[in-house]
Amino acid sequence: MEIVIAEDKKALLDHFYVRGAVFIVEQEIDWSLEFDDWDYDATLFVLYDDSSPVGAARLYKNKVGRVAVLRSHRHKKAGTLLMQAVEEHARKKGIKTLELGAQTYIIPFYESLGYVAYGEIFLDADIEHRMMKKDIL
Repeated sequence: MEIVIAEDKKALLDHFYVRGAVFIVEQEIDWSLEFDDWDYDATLFVLYDDSSPVGAARLYKNKVGRVAVLRSHRHKKAGTLLMQAVEEHARKKGIKTLELGAQTYIIPFYESLGYVAYGEIFLDADIEHRMMKKDIL
């Protein structure tokens, strides 16, 4: 598997394809909530298996978000590979701490990567989330 930063039209479309498949189709999140102004200024990552896009993630300043893996590639280390790439890129940018809002069911995955939950549960797109953070430097 290979991870690229989406810098051309194909990679951008692949990134948005994965997010659409996971968040809009599978989780039934309205597209107007899924795609926001942060996409214009964020670093967008795409995970490929051969030439097929199977994962996506976004880094905006020190905020990780929109981490998505197609159902066919879950429990195959795809999410871990994505997060490692995001963290490495953030380190190169001098970012010391990453934060993310995790859907509550996936908190154990992020904890396994060293993230710590904090604060109260909140709703985002009518889905329960909790904030998490990790020092990466």
